[in-house]
Amino acid sequence: MKTLKIGVIGCGSISKHRHLPEYAGNKYVEIAAVCDINEDRANLTAQQYKAKAFTDYRELLALEEIDAVSVCTPNALHAPISIDALNAGKHVLCEKPMATSKEEAEAMIAAAKENNRKLMIGHNQRFVPSHEKARELIKNGEIGKVFSFRTAFGHGGPEGWSADGRDSWFFKKEDAFIGAMGDLGVHKADLMRYILGEEVTEVAAFVDTVAKEGADVDDNAVCVLRTESGIMGSLAASWSYNKEDNATVIYGEKGVLRLEDHPEYSLIAQYKTGEVVNYELGKIQSNDEGGQTSSKVIDKFIDSIIGNTEPAVSGEEGYKSLKIVLGALESNESKTIVKLS
Repeated sequence: MKTLKIGVIGCGSISKHRHLPEYAGNKYVEIAAVCDINEDRANLTAQQYKAKAFTDYRELLALEEIDAVSVCTPNALHAPISIDALNAGKHVLCEKPMATSKEEAEAMIAAAKENNRKLMIGHNQRFVPSHEKARELIKNGEIGKVFSFRTAFGHGGPEGWSADGRDSWFFKKEDAFIGAMGDLGVHKADLMRYILGEEVTEVAAFVDTVAKEGADVDDNAVCVLRTESGIMGSLAASWSYNKEDNATVIYGEKGVLRLEDHPEYSLIAQYKTGEVVNYELGKIQSNDEGGQTSSKVIDKFIDSIIGNTEPAVSGEEGYKSLKIVLGALESNESKTIVKLS
């Protein structure tokens, strides 16, 4: 089987810490080209991975040998670059949020179908062992009917993570479109859909900027969600937490599941009978030291290309999670409960 030649568009922190090392660790992959508008960053990355360097992504897409690309750019560029890549005959792994509107997301999905190429969205929380196990327990009826949940994703903000620190595109609406709700909240929106196995039908939200002076995107969001069967829960996303919180708690008629809420046990099942089961399933992917070494996103993307199977998080799946984020923005603006189609 031939080695897949990969191009990475955007050489910031997400590609540096996730995409590039995980591609390099996949035996079916050769990193053939990288691109960044910062020429020095592109050249340094290219030297590290013995790849070609570009500052214009269109030149990278013009390379006939490139089989697939990762789109690791500011949010506002996700859709246009992904569509161009799909139209150029490349498979695409796009970072989240996949787009800034329903129209963009639909255009991405259409481009993938028209060109018979894979489109995967980088929602890595689905592949965390505790989350996979919780989905299994719920599906098997271990905690009975699910009534409610609360989930959060918060940390100190992208200035501690982004390649450009406090000057990062993350804080600029023109580039980012959305702040903490798109950076972190969309992960949790996708996660709850995955774990519960249900679609969210209604959302109410407060989305505001309260912590990051000078930012013109949100840094805190609190949402209430309702699923198709009537499960109600809260979702919080924040760039103002002093300590990272990535916990989820699910309440059912027979018990409670606590995910990533304990320093040692990644999943704790507390049953109505008094029984407690502690699961040590490994760390969640984190910006902190000691997290997972692989998010599994890259491997699953490559597997879908090699095996010609549906990507683990398809464009359609990414779109459903994006709709929750867009619904939260609409709810905050209108001060109403928004029904999702």
